[in-house]
Amino acid sequence: MVTISCSDMRRSAVIILILNAASTFSQIAHEVVIIVGCFENGTTEVQAEFDTEEVLYVDFDKQDMVYTVPPYLMMNPRETFGDVAVYNNARKAKNTCPAVVAYCKAEEKNPPEVTDPPETILYSEEEVQPGVENSLICFVNHFYPPFIEVSWTKNGQPVSEGVSLSRYYPNEDQTFHQFSTLTFTPREGDIYSCTVEHVALDRPKTRFWEPEFSHQSVGLDVFCGVGLSVGLLGVAVGTFLIVKGHHRQ
Repeated sequence: MVTISCSDMRRSAVIILILNAASTFSQIAHEVVIIVGCFENGTTEVQAEFDTEEVLYVDFDKQDMVYTVPPYLMMNPRETFGDVAVYNNARKAKNTCPAVVAYCKAEEKNPPEVTDPPETILYSEEEVQPGVENSLICFVNHFYPPFIEVSWTKNGQPVSEGVSLSRYYPNEDQTFHQFSTLTFTPREGDIYSCTVEHVALDRPKTRFWEPEFSHQSVGLDVFCGVGLSVGLLGVAVGTFLIVKGHHRQ
């Protein structure tokens, strides 16, 4: 596995990590890490670590490898690592250093853009009444950069008619917000959805909405009607008893 890490170019260093597991030394697997340092001044440094301990570095001036591994750890490191193969790989890595340095310098001048994922809310513009035209509003907020895609569905089917999209509005925190509106006529059992896509999202974000018709006003009218009827009945009975009482006197 090769990993390229661009360090601060003011220190003129780029690090390439070449990781591979080696189990030829014993029955236990070991980790060998080859570290290649590429510098803007054209020099290259290569060293090898065995289980996090440095065991060698390459001297390109002498075209040789210098072993730093203690004798008690490895009796003959040249036989273990193989001088020719390691040195040839180090030379290949050195030849790639100019390209890697150029790549990292370009990355430093053009760092990846900071992104903020959007938040979404889905709600109706007016109080929902069955059969009465209304608007659903998909409010998308706190996103950057200012580009989103909004799509609608009704009962799982894409909807494009009656859809509108506002312009982008800036927030004080340098993010943006936007509105998408769907004109619709609410029916019992219909389910709508608003899906937002943005570069800062791992996957599209979807909100669902289903009309909830309020029956509280009808129930209140019935309750009031029944109460009024009972009240009038009480008045009538009371009047009847009073009249009957006077008639007996």
